[in-house]
This record gives sequence, C-alpha cells and structure tokens, in this order.
Amino acid sequence: MALTELAQFPDPVAAEIARGWLASEGIAAIILDAGMASMGLGLLAPVRLMVDEADRKAAAILLSAHHP
Repeated sequence: MALTELAQFPDPVAAEIARGWLASEGIAAIILDAGMASMGLGLLAPVRLMVDEADRKAAAILLSAHHP
C-alpha cells in the first residue's frame, strides 16, 4: 500500500468527516498530522488525508462531490 495525499484540512474534525465519507464508499483513508492542528497550528501544519494510490482518483471524485 503506497499512500498519497488526497487533501489537506485546517482541523482534524473536517478531515475526519471526509474520511467518513470515503469509508462509507469503501475507500480506506488515514489522517496524519491531526495533533499539530489540534494545538492550533493547522495553518502551519494542516491535517492530511491520505489514501492508497490505487484509490486516489475515485476518492478525489467522491470528496469533490461532498466538499466542492
């Protein structure tokens, strides 16, 4: 599994919502750097939503449908 960044978010809550949308469609995703954002450093170190490279295209389409 080779991970690639799908999106960045200023806070972990928004990233978790997006991860949930993907999970509901069967696409696994993980969240990185949530700790930095929760300390108020989201602009310096945004939360990253990561997916498998093979799922990136489908995940981007799903995410854009929920988060224009």
